[in-house]
Amino acid sequence: MNHSEMIKFIRSLSTYEESKVLRGLLDENPDLLEKAYDYAVKVANAVDADEVCDGVFTCLSTLHIEDLNGRTGMTQYGYVSPDEATRELFEEVLAPFVGDIVKNRERGLPAAAKACCIGIIRGLRMYDEDPDSDFGGCVEGVPGEFVEIAINEWKMGNPCNEDIDEVMRVVEGVQL
Repeated sequence: MNHSEMIKFIRSLSTYEESKVLRGLLDENPDLLEKAYDYAVKVANAVDADEVCDGVFTCLSTLHIEDLNGRTGMTQYGYVSPDEATRELFEEVLAPFVGDIVKNRERGLPAAAKACCIGIIRGLRMYDEDPDSDFGGCVEGVPGEFVEIAINEWKMGNPCNEDIDEVMRVVEGVQL
């Protein structure tokens, strides 16, 4: 098999298969561990705030008024208001993004955590300002609450004052 055929085959692997190949290579070649680690840090640290922003906006844009059906009203646990159900929906959608802040903070990647935080803030702003959102009337104030949640999670990593100032400048530009 020639070089290009091997590359084509490897690129056809699923994420799970790729993971098994990498683990196998590292188990059989411990000398590759440092290179793999360095590359993993490089990849993990390459968070693009604009991509996070687009992801947040896209995911929130999938929410519709109908998503509240079955989530509001009387339940066996009591009454669930539309505001409470809206917050729950936002939390479900934003949990992976906020989780990325936590993951990067815990990995010791403050720049990646900051980029996630900034991306979330910008994505929430885009969503809040989107005139085509049929869910918009139900979420008044909710995007701002999640800006605060994202910032609080990020600040748990004890960012430097310069980074805090940068994020706060982004927040000041947000009209939520």
